[in-house]
Amino acid sequence: MAQQQGRQGFTLEYPQHLAYFDQYSEAQRAVDYLSDQKFPVENIMIVGTDLKQVERVTGRMTWGKAAGYGAATGAWFGLLLGLIVGIFAEPGQWFPIVLSAILFGLVFGVVWGLIGYAFTGGRRDFTSVTQVVASRYELLVEHKLLADGQRLLAGAHQQQSAPPQSQAPQQPPAQQPPATQPPEA
Repeated sequence: MAQQQGRQGFTLEYPQHLAYFDQYSEAQRAVDYLSDQKFPVENIMIVGTDLKQVERVTGRMTWGKAAGYGAATGAWFGLLLGLIVGIFAEPGQWFPIVLSAILFGLVFGVVWGLIGYAFTGGRRDFTSVTQVVASRYELLVEHKLLADGQRLLAGAHQQQSAPPQSQAPQQPPAQQPPATQPPEA
C-alpha cells in the first residue's frame, strides 16, 4: 500500500507519447515552453528511456590508495562518533575525546581498507565512478491533452526554424554603372 501511494505522483491516466529528446535539457526546455504557454504541465512526465550504466575508470587501485581511502572513511566516522560522545563529556574533556575518536577511526579504517582490498584478490585493481544515464528522454502527457501539447510544440518548432526577420525592410543594393576605363592615348 505504501509503495502504491508513493507511485501516485509518477502516474498519468492513459499516458500518450508527446515527443522524444536526445538531451534532458531539451526535454526541460520543451516543458518550460509549454508552461509559458499556460499548458497544464502537471499532466506531463519526462521519462528517461534506454537506460544504461556507465562506469568511468578513474585510476589504478594500489595498497596505498586502499589504506588512504580507508583512513579517510575511518577518520570521518570517528569524528562523527567523537562529536556524539563529546556532547556528554565532562568540561574540558571534549577535545581529547573527539581527537581520540578520530585517531581510532583512522586506524580502524586503514585496517579494514587493507583487508577489503586483500579480499578482492586482484580482480578489481582500479577505481571508478558509476552513473545510470538515459539514451533519450520521452515526454508523456495525459491522453486528453495530447492534441494541445502537439499543437503547442509544433508552434515552438516553427518559431525556432523560421528565419529571423529584421525590423526594417531590406532594400536591394543600389545599381552602379560599370566602371569604364579611360581611352588609351
